[in-house]
Amino acid sequence: MSDTETTALLRAVLDEVCTDIPTSETAARERVAATVLEMIRMGCCSADDLRRAGRDALNRAPTMWR
Repeated sequence: MSDTETTALLRAVLDEVCTDIPTSETAARERVAATVLEMIRMGCCSADDLRRAGRDALNRAPTMWR
């Protein structure tokens, strides 16, 4: 997967997972992005797996982020 494709996938997953999180909540978005990016680095490129990992990261976030 090229860097452009990876970036597009990361952005799409981040936007979908964080759809209810205000853009001003950068810490929550960063947590999701870091988790999804780590999954990509480990070789996971399935959009479903990345969404699931992003949602899990958001669910493990402090309550004020949800």
